[in-house]
Amino acid sequence: MAFGFFKKSDKTEKKETPAGPHYHNLVVKQVVQETKDAISIVFEQPATKISYKAGQFLTLIATVGGKEVRRAYSLNSSPITDSDLSVTVKRVDGGLMSNWLPDNVKAGSTVKVMEPMGHFTTEFNKTNKRHLVLFAGGSGITPMMSIIKTTLVEEPESICSLVYANRDIDSIIFKNAFDQLQTKYEGRLHVIHVLDNAPINWQGHSGLLNHDMLTKILERIPDWGSDSTTYLMCGPEGMMKNVQTLLEARKISTDKIFKESFVQGTIDKETKKEPAVVSGTGPRAHEVTVRYDGQEYKFVVEPKRTILETALDNGIDLPYSCQSGLCTACRGKALSGQVKLDEEEGLSQSERAEGYVLTCVGHPMTDDVVIEIG
Repeated sequence: MAFGFFKKSDKTEKKETPAGPHYHNLVVKQVVQETKDAISIVFEQPATKISYKAGQFLTLIATVGGKEVRRAYSLNSSPITDSDLSVTVKRVDGGLMSNWLPDNVKAGSTVKVMEPMGHFTTEFNKTNKRHLVLFAGGSGITPMMSIIKTTLVEEPESICSLVYANRDIDSIIFKNAFDQLQTKYEGRLHVIHVLDNAPINWQGHSGLLNHDMLTKILERIPDWGSDSTTYLMCGPEGMMKNVQTLLEARKISTDKIFKESFVQGTIDKETKKEPAVVSGTGPRAHEVTVRYDGQEYKFVVEPKRTILETALDNGIDLPYSCQSGLCTACRGKALSGQVKLDEEEGLSQSERAEGYVLTCVGHPMTDDVVIEIG
């Protein structure tokens, strides 16, 4: 995916994280209360600065209830405009890490993180002249903030139009920051707020971000033509489905549409077909070879076990975060053999065609599977 990640899942992990070059212990500089149920955690950059791309995510690692838990959170900071690293965490009913972090992390705390990852990003260039049209819902605004701040500085000829849907006015994350950015970059950033429950004096859009409302909103957005416009979306599944359906109806090319999923999708799941299985394959144990970080590992994966689970059980420190097939932290390229994926949401059609797989939801179907990670 040229653009393509931030995903989270409230699934408990089993294994303690080994120290290594892919992990950092970051000191919390500040905790900012963005809304009643959302905070931003600002980390100090270590002596050797961590580099990242706008739109990428950090995986936060903590021991909760005696077990190690990993969750991926998009960076809302920009590698161009911000000296610190910052992620935003929104409380979720029943969420393990999303509730633990606001209750326990304070200025001065140390949090273990995995190096920045993710493909929901783009290459910025001073000579670019393009229009980014962004659709966000709730906490889906976090990677958009990073991308918008970077675009406005790095690409002086580009503009951004943001459609941001929230429950009510008090739920809008970064409201003041966007007001300031619109003033500073007048004419280059246009933010359109949509509220489910709007106050009486609300002058903007209210109601669900459905087909009719999206149609009206798009009529207000400057038309730069299909060659110069890119569409990004991140938020609730229903919202993204509505956006994607409308863009497809307008004949927008799929290579101009990018989305970031926070949770596993359920819409149209029943229409997915099982991948074809070649002759001689089936639900039995198969040997897998994984090449990662200059090492080669061989191990046997039993039926109903994933490649990642088996690697971790064997003490092999492969990268991972969500364990739901969404974040792509575990992405690798299958150089040979056949791998069946339980979930393909995190990969684009072109990535699948090129042989990319996700080890956290991947099962070897042949004995000649070789996967290269990184």
